[in-house]
Amino acid sequence: MRLILLATALAALAAYQVAREFRPSLLEPNVRLRAYVDNSGDGTVSVVDLASLSTVATIPVGPSPSGVRQRPTQKELWGVSTEGGYVWVIDAPAGKVSARIPVGAAPFAVEFSADGRRAYVAASGANTLVEIDAASKQVIGRARTGRRPWLARITPDGRTILVTCRDDSTLQMFDAQSLAPLATISVAQHPEGVVVLPDSSEAFVSATDAHQVSAVDLVRRVLLANLALGGTPADMVLKPDGGELYVTVPESHGIEIINTSTAEVAESMLVGLAPTEGTLSSAADELYLSDPAAGRILPITINLRLVRPPIDVGHQPGTCRLDPSGELLLVANHGSNDLAVIRVRTSNLLTMVPVGSRPGDLAVLLF
Repeated sequence: MRLILLATALAALAAYQVAREFRPSLLEPNVRLRAYVDNSGDGTVSVVDLASLSTVATIPVGPSPSGVRQRPTQKELWGVSTEGGYVWVIDAPAGKVSARIPVGAAPFAVEFSADGRRAYVAASGANTLVEIDAASKQVIGRARTGRRPWLARITPDGRTILVTCRDDSTLQMFDAQSLAPLATISVAQHPEGVVVLPDSSEAFVSATDAHQVSAVDLVRRVLLANLALGGTPADMVLKPDGGELYVTVPESHGIEIINTSTAEVAESMLVGLAPTEGTLSSAADELYLSDPAAGRILPITINLRLVRPPIDVGHQPGTCRLDPSGELLLVANHGSNDLAVIRVRTSNLLTMVPVGSRPGDLAVLLF
């Protein structure tokens, strides 16, 4: 009988320890940590509870949702319906859509001011930059752009909106307060993505058809250089201090490392089969890349330029994000319609949570 009681106690203790191991350390009673995944195949957002590791809600938002992200300092998730031509807003505590804001044809993503009071959207099909008052959910400004604006980005100093115009091969600059045009700068052919240095002095623009990244001086408003890559750029990940820019190039099976102070490609690394999207740890010492061709995540100790053993996940992994504690790495698997959850400390795959059809972007909210 004593042996049975001891075994029961040990089993209960083991179950408690396992529960603690799976539960992120920042969670306290009445605190929720959830991932929001937009699903382009069925027009929904899946809500995944990261304590129970299960899908707790599916919220219809509209056709071709993308670009889900948290509004700064608020319990809201914003994204766009590319086919519907509007921005949708999810009230996280209520678990439902609280607003739909028409912006024009073919928006791809939402950009926020640092304080979350303003949102900016490039309507690609309407050649328009749209400004939204985030509190009232009303459009308060519009500006004409070049042909097929892809993305809108606000500079860290909050003064300038940058818009990549794909069909004009230009980067446009607008005043963030008035939306008045400031400059139009020619860049490499068919620009899409853009990142800005923390001091707002330079921008780097990825050009898919030219296999280049353009370095632009935002103070003098001139092109500095078009930097040649080994193939089509997929994603750009900037170190928080702005010193290095990591550009994934699936065709060359690696990443190009750009020295931002000299605006040149300083180094190349072979890392996997087809690295695509990436995210950095908060300390900027670990870079995680999704490899959809191999169904893996590629962890890289970036300061040592060391590629660590890959982590098998689902089919066609894409967007990856860390939770606020940095303990969990979340990966949206576009091909297998699930969310992979990885324990960062041990590099172990904990589980794959089913979500909607063709998951794309994801955001994590603690509330």
